[in-house]
Amino acid sequence: MTENVLSPGAKVPPSDTGEGTAVPFRIAAVAALGGLLFGYDSAVINGAVSAIEGKFQVESALLGFAIASALLGAAAGAMVAGRIADRYGRLVTMQAAAVMFLLSALGTGFAPDVEVLVVFRIVGGLGVGLASVIAPAYIAEISPARVRGRLGSLQQLAIVTGIFVSLLVDYALAALAGGSQEELWFGLEAWRWMFLAMCVPALAYGLLSLTIPESPRYLIAQGRLGEARGVLAVLLGEKGLDLKVESIRATLARENEPSIRDLKGSAIGLLPIVWIGIGLSVFQQFVGINVIFYYSSVLWQAVGFDEGSSLQITVITAVVNIATTLIAIAYIDRVGRRPLLIIGSAGMAVTLATMAVIFGTASTTVVNGVTTPQLTGLQGPIALIAANLFVVAFGMSWGPVVWVLLGEAFPNRIRAAALSLAAGAQWAANWLITVSFPSMKDFSLGISYGFYAVCAVLSLVFVLRWVKETKGVELEAMQSDPVV
Repeated sequence: MTENVLSPGAKVPPSDTGEGTAVPFRIAAVAALGGLLFGYDSAVINGAVSAIEGKFQVESALLGFAIASALLGAAAGAMVAGRIADRYGRLVTMQAAAVMFLLSALGTGFAPDVEVLVVFRIVGGLGVGLASVIAPAYIAEISPARVRGRLGSLQQLAIVTGIFVSLLVDYALAALAGGSQEELWFGLEAWRWMFLAMCVPALAYGLLSLTIPESPRYLIAQGRLGEARGVLAVLLGEKGLDLKVESIRATLARENEPSIRDLKGSAIGLLPIVWIGIGLSVFQQFVGINVIFYYSSVLWQAVGFDEGSSLQITVITAVVNIATTLIAIAYIDRVGRRPLLIIGSAGMAVTLATMAVIFGTASTTVVNGVTTPQLTGLQGPIALIAANLFVVAFGMSWGPVVWVLLGEAFPNRIRAAALSLAAGAQWAANWLITVSFPSMKDFSLGISYGFYAVCAVLSLVFVLRWVKETKGVELEAMQSDPVV
């Protein structure tokens, strides 16, 4: 029952104590709803790209900026999320994100011009940034160590589910209207309803965040020991509770309020673990995963598929992403974080290199001054298979594992601030990749995918050299130096 979660002194059935994971799972699932909105807001633009381009008559460069504008908001939201979470609490941060998502849905859905659309895409991006920081931090802080990887992976599962839902909504609305630019209901085009549909999960996220407890580590940092003890009893059971509270207090001990200054260290100005978090974030984006989800409809149309077929392919790719994330959830606490990253990097390098070769050697035609590749014979099927195997490699590794590591690898006293910086770097990298792709696509898809393949190889080197295993390590044992 929800009362057990909210009432610090409530008795908890045996199945929901430290012997089980029912309560932590329910709480983590609610927190992960931010990831669903994160995924929806990020990918909903996919089905609307062509309609926006036609409606507002925008060129490639401006179109890329309009699409990527949400990422600017996400970077800003991520950078301030840690401060908000440390000052006002994890739940207030979730609720602020829900409000941002709701405003974005309404503003973009009714946007009269591209400038207003960009403004509200940025507002939605702020919500994405807040959610991208608070969900992994909160889930890590309420999860027992033995299942922290699985519960932390719920964030990525929610993200890819949000991507799938948005792409499915895009496809369904475009099909109902006979095209994304056609009117659907109440005189509004289908692409507008794609954005407005986000109101439903935004309201659900905000309301459900009222039903879960505050992070016990935040409560202890605020001196609210009684409340923290009650929440920990619900999550872990009564055994060893006093030692747990004292252990958390020791790692949170400080003379001043948490701030970005706590991240300073000897490794080029930052603590080593902070640089590792930034590196993981940047490589997660530089392999080009979001090109698949932001531009795949346009990409497949460019190589000969019609709008309906392109959206179908994109929906199938999203389903593949969900399935492989479930694989990661099943194995992350058994195999560990590092092995999954290594396997994923190798798989991404091979599949991206295959796509680089296919698009780099394809014949081309010039349409409206733009050189477009023409896939013939087996090139089309091979490109489709390689693209989906790339999603498999990413979905079972770098997708969920990076969020798990960002949530758990930082010491308690710097977790929110460090996660903010790492997530901010991730959104900045995402913005660079997203805004550059339209121009790169027009220049050469082969070179574009070749660049992503090189980044995948470098990500493998990065993991082998600097990323250590955190499987089964208590949060209170995390150090400023990389965990061995």
